[in-house]
Amino acid sequence: MQEQLTHENTSFQQKTFPVTVVCDAIYFQSNIGSIFRISEAFGVAKIILTGEQLVFSSRKINKTSRSTHHMVPYAIIEKASDAVTYLKDNNYQIVVLEITDKSIPLRSLSLKTDTPIALVIGNEISGVSETFLSNSDQTIHIELFGKNSSINVAQATGIALFEITNKL
Repeated sequence: MQEQLTHENTSFQQKTFPVTVVCDAIYFQSNIGSIFRISEAFGVAKIILTGEQLVFSSRKINKTSRSTHHMVPYAIIEKASDAVTYLKDNNYQIVVLEITDKSIPLRSLSLKTDTPIALVIGNEISGVSETFLSNSDQTIHIELFGKNSSINVAQATGIALFEITNKL
């Protein structure tokens, strides 16, 4: 028989990766909370939230974040163009998660290990903005095998972070 482990008795090695998750106008509070939770679990260094209509309610995201929004440093940069400037000024490789005519499968992603990574994820309805798409170093997509061409943004973030942290 197996015994289920708790947070206190797991033997996972804690580690922080040079990865920043950039939430490009993510709107739903439950998704923001889930992104904090998955980012903390995968050792993300920072989260940047963008969007001029951004709603960030610590109380509302806590249900899905399970208090991880207190553990992962974050910044709010309203304008996507200002976020791009910040990333370029700090020598990030900008990796956009979006299905486009030029995107490559996630498993084909090639990363520089000496440069921080910005993983840009997009709005639940409109996806990643043109501002980030036109400034990306690589655009990646998750290969899906059903009729639907997209999945929830928090789930997609988890899949991408799994692959990125494995590559690092």
